[in-house]
Formats: sequence, structure tokens, C-alpha cells
Amino acid sequence: MRRVLAVVLFSTVSAMTVPIATGAVAQTAPAITYPPARTVDVVDTQFGVPVADPYRWLENDVRNDPQVEAWVTAENKVTDAFLAKLPLREAFKQRMTALYDYERFGLPVKRGSRYFYSHNTGLQNQSVLFYRDGLSGEPKQLIDPNGWSKDGATALAEWTPSEDGKLLAYSIQDGGTDWRTVKVMDVATGKIRTDELKWLKYGGNVSWAKDGSGFYYSRYPAPAAKATFQNATLNHKVYFHKLGTAQAADRLVYATPANPKLSHYAGVSDDGRWLVISTSLAGDENDVHVIDLKRPGAKPIAMFTGLKNQWNYVGNEGSRFFFSTDKDAPLKQVVAADAIKRIAPVTIIPEGKQALDNVSLIGGRLIASYLVDAKSEAHLYDLAGKKLTTIALPGIGTVGGFGGRQDDPETFFAFTSFNRPTTVYRYDTSNGQASTWAAPKLTFDPDSISVEQRFYASKDGTKVPIFIVRKKGSTGPAPTMLYGYGGFNISVTPSFNPANVAWVEQGGTFVVANIRGGSEYGNPWHDAGRLANKQNVFDDFIAAGEYLKANGISSPHGLSAIGRSNGGLLIGAVTNQRPDLFDAVAPGVGVMDMLRFDKFTAGRYWVDDYGHPDKEADFKTLLAYSPYHNIKGGKAYPPLIAVTADTDDRVVPGHSFKYMAKLQNTPDTGTAPHLIRIDTRSGHGSGKPITKIIEEYSDVYSFLGYFTGLKP
Repeated sequence: MRRVLAVVLFSTVSAMTVPIATGAVAQTAPAITYPPARTVDVVDTQFGVPVADPYRWLENDVRNDPQVEAWVTAENKVTDAFLAKLPLREAFKQRMTALYDYERFGLPVKRGSRYFYSHNTGLQNQSVLFYRDGLSGEPKQLIDPNGWSKDGATALAEWTPSEDGKLLAYSIQDGGTDWRTVKVMDVATGKIRTDELKWLKYGGNVSWAKDGSGFYYSRYPAPAAKATFQNATLNHKVYFHKLGTAQAADRLVYATPANPKLSHYAGVSDDGRWLVISTSLAGDENDVHVIDLKRPGAKPIAMFTGLKNQWNYVGNEGSRFFFSTDKDAPLKQVVAADAIKRIAPVTIIPEGKQALDNVSLIGGRLIASYLVDAKSEAHLYDLAGKKLTTIALPGIGTVGGFGGRQDDPETFFAFTSFNRPTTVYRYDTSNGQASTWAAPKLTFDPDSISVEQRFYASKDGTKVPIFIVRKKGSTGPAPTMLYGYGGFNISVTPSFNPANVAWVEQGGTFVVANIRGGSEYGNPWHDAGRLANKQNVFDDFIAAGEYLKANGISSPHGLSAIGRSNGGLLIGAVTNQRPDLFDAVAPGVGVMDMLRFDKFTAGRYWVDDYGHPDKEADFKTLLAYSPYHNIKGGKAYPPLIAVTADTDDRVVPGHSFKYMAKLQNTPDTGTAPHLIRIDTRSGHGSGKPITKIIEEYSDVYSFLGYFTGLKP
């Protein structure tokens, strides 16, 4: 690749005054003058194709670049002024606040005789960690993070009790960043020990030694100065931390210095004998090594190598290990392999007709959950693979959990749906009985909301499932919000969101399209929506919008589209391709520059789904749909509100900054408002306080409702 960089600074048309009008629901509001955005003369020539990047300076970290900070401040001022005049904003905020005010419990984790779980009374910015001595013991508060910061943006993230339940390793997440700081607490006294670990991401996969002497974890080297939130993360390593010692003294357990792009996560087996290490590069495929912890100095044993398949560790009996895998099974199966005898894996639960979603080994039984047209089913098997029973679920929805120890017949699972907040159940594998452990008191009538599943045909004839959520008895066209994701082998299944209930109560319809790229139908569904097949994702979403309008579900001029992260990319791409179809759009924390995504933080992991920008075939595919590069004048873009945050170090905010600067400054893109909402001390989503969540949803939903005819 040849790069031409001439830093020539000048003002663009930048200050663009626009009236607000769109379709049949034209609205009147003060004209908008967008902040000026300077341009730079940057052209990257790749494979003979010159690619201009006039807003590259907006990739700079807002904390370290006063010009970026000034642009962000000016954009927020414009957006705040517009949002302040929306008639539904305050009504949404009040109703969402009421709907979020319900008791929420996390899945319990049993260690020793203690049960650890999170709890939120309703409007607490962060959930509080409790434990009980015994299943029916009195709740005891362990950690309340709500006093950690004035704005509520410092969160208790991952936490892991020791095997006997006497110690707790917990991670602190500040301002939404993916970085974590880990500390250790004595459970009985609440005393925080001197141990402190830094430069872990996503919790570092802490796994305690059985004797409680310390724990295994994964981390990166400390980042360079002023690069904490932007530089690509490399040289991931597994360490053992001995309690009472400094992090600098931690023992290196596993690393691959010859390949710094590999990531490694380790866990101690339930019997305490094995350390199971999973290694991945970019996608879901992983290698597995195990270390015999009962043999001091034992070398790692390679069980699966080559990064060719998915091997998800389930449990073990001695040297016999159970894995769920996609090897010779696109919908996945459960196999057993021996770490010492080194014989070929033996099938335990063969591949079925539905996608295997999750497997756990509890009480000498295997619990396997499946996706059936994007809805959950769960079955109980013995260790020979004989099906014992089907676990009764409360209805159409999503099940999760089933964690615990292999020798304990007790486990917990959570169930949720679009009109059902999460309820936690206790399940006994010895008798197959489930009982309610924690159920929230509702602030609305779930029976007033209908959940319907239909199927529609995409551009190439592929049948795609779609969930339609609206007021019970509603049949006519209504302002409709269409949500999609479509990537990274992630399924979008029924789940509860108070903001969506508020939208439905206001008279709107909420729709989820299970487009390709996810795992709803196993590997084939994922493969059909990634790399050179990525356009199928956009075609599926566009076809969903056309179906909703053609079948009288959406109003003729009342279709909005929303998505986050990879879903933000989705919204940016389909808005470029079919601006006439959507009447308002909201891309959130989106991947908008498909030629430079791999240069920042976690972006290098995404090449398995998107491809490599430095490979010619992938480059051509990426350039064809990249939201930033395909903004063009000569067509009217719908009203748009992009959402990002200054501490997002997963999809760096520069993606949205560049995208919006170009959209606002490209002539002849219509007269609708194109705004960006940039949150502060907020990240990609995890750890966000309830107050910020409600503010963002009320802003975005009132914007979409304003332009799709949702009545105040």
C-alpha cells in the first residue's frame, strides 16, 4: 500500500443550514448549522485505488487533542439544542425511569456453602453484590459500587469467588472502558487485601487455584503513554498471581511471543487437576492446551491445534474432556477426548437439526441448550449422550446460565423474553425439577404486549425470521423501529428492554430481524453473512424493512432503523444503500471506516468477520459497503442520530466522528437533520449507569419517534 499524506488544513462547507422535513410526517424546527470540520489532504492508495480520508484527524483521542475536543463540544451543543425541543423526550424519560424501576437479580454462583449474586433495587446506577450463607440464608451486602464515583460511571464488572467462597477477586471498570483493575476481598470481613492487578481486559478470565493460594488470569502489557484507549492490543499472556505479592512478581504460565496477535484464556478444571488454555486469533476458532497442575513443571499438552475449529471446554472426568465443537458439525456437537491417551474425539451428543448454543456439565449430567428459530430449548443428557428429559421453559424466549460445579446437582438459569423481565430459576439435575429463585415485580402488564414471529424472504429468497412486538390487539400500521445486528456468530434472541416497552406503550411497534451473520442457524448462517458474503446482511435487513411496509406493519412513512456496534455498521451501510426506505435511523457506536478498523484496540480481532483491509479481495469488498466511504451527494438521507462515547475503546469514537463530519459536509444529501450524540465518561456499553442508559434511550427514541409519526 502506498500512502500519500499531505497535511493541508482548510475549512469546508461545514456550516450547513438545513430545515427539518421528511416524508409524510414533515416536522418544523429551527434550522441547523453544523459545526465546521476542517479537512486534511490524506489519500491512501491501495491496490491502485486512491482512497481519500479528509477527516482522519478526528481519529485522534478526544482527551489528547484540543481540536477534536472542540469539535465534540460543538457537535453536542447542536444535538442537545435539537433534542431539547422534541415533544416525546421528557415523556419517554419519565416512563422509562418508571419501567426500569424494578428489582433485578443476577445468576447465583455457589462456592463452598455461599451463594454470590448481583442485585439492583431498580434505579441504582450499578448493581450491588450480595452473598448468602446457604440457599435460604440472609442476604449480606458485599460490594456496593454506587459510591465509587459521583456520576455512577465506575462499575463493578467481573467477579470470581475462590473455591471455598472465602475470598473474592473482583474487577473495577471506570467510565465504560474495557480495561479492568482487579482487587481481592476477604468475604467474611469485607477487608480489601493489598493485591491489585492492572491491564486486564474483560476481567482477564480470573480462575482460582483450588487451594486459594492465588489465581490464573490473562493480561496485556501496559500500553504506551496516551495510547491507553486506542492502540491495538498485542502480546496477551497467562499469569499466576500468588496472593499477597506484587503483580510484577506474577509467574508467566503461557505465552506465544512468536505470534503476538494470539489471545489466551485459562481456567482450572473442577477437579483442580488441569489448567485448560484456549487460544484464538480473530474468530471463534481456537486451540486447546492443558497443563497437569499435579505435576510441578509439567509442559502444556496440545489437544487441538491449527485454529481450524471451535473447541469449547465443558468439563472433564480425569483425563477425559468434554467439548462442544463445530468439527464435522456446522450446528455443533458434544465430543469427548482424552488428554493422555490421545485418541480421536468420540461423539457424545451428535449434531442435531437445531444449532447447539451452550453446554454445561452439572451433577454428572450434560445440559445442552439449542436455538430453534432464534428461540431457546434445553435438554438434559447423561454422560453417554442419552437424552433424559427436556427442561420445561416458561414460554417463547431466551434461556441462559446452567453454570456450576460438576459434582453439584444444583444449577441456576435465567429466562427472558420481549415482554418478560429476567426471572431466575433453580434447577435440580437429580430430579429434573425447576423452581423460581427470584422473580421481579412488574411495573407493566406483560399480557398487554404481543410477541409474534414471522418469516420473510430476503433478496436471494432466503427465509429469515422476524419478531414483531406491539400492543396486544394492534393490527394496523404503526411507527415501527427495526433492530438488527448480523455478525460475529452472535444470535439475537428474545430479551427484555424497558425502553422497548415504553416505545410499544406509546403506540409503536418494535421489530427484530434475525439476519444472517449471527448464530441463529449455526455456522452456515454466520458464514452466509461475513467476509465476501457481508452484503447478504444488508440485503436481509433491507428486505425486512420492505416486508414491514408492504404488509402494513410499519406506517408508509414510519419506519426507523437502529443498531449498535456491528449493528451500527449495519445501519450506516443500509442508509447509504437505501436512504429512501428508512424514515429515521440511529447507528450506535458503529464500525464506520472499514479500511482502518483493524488499526485500533480490538479491531484486529474483527478480520475474521470483515476480512483484511490489506488483502486486495477483502479491500474491494470492504470499500463497496464501508459507511464512511460510501456517503455520496445526490440523494436525500433520512433523519439520522449517531451515538458514540468518548471512552469507547472497543469501537473507537473516531469511526462515528469521521462518518458524521463527512455526512454533515457532503453537499446535496437532503434537508433532514444529521446529528451525533457523544457521551462522556461512557464506553461501548458495559458498565453504563442506569441514568445514562435512560438518557440515551429517551433521546434516541424521541428522535426516531418524531420523524416516524409517534404521537406524544
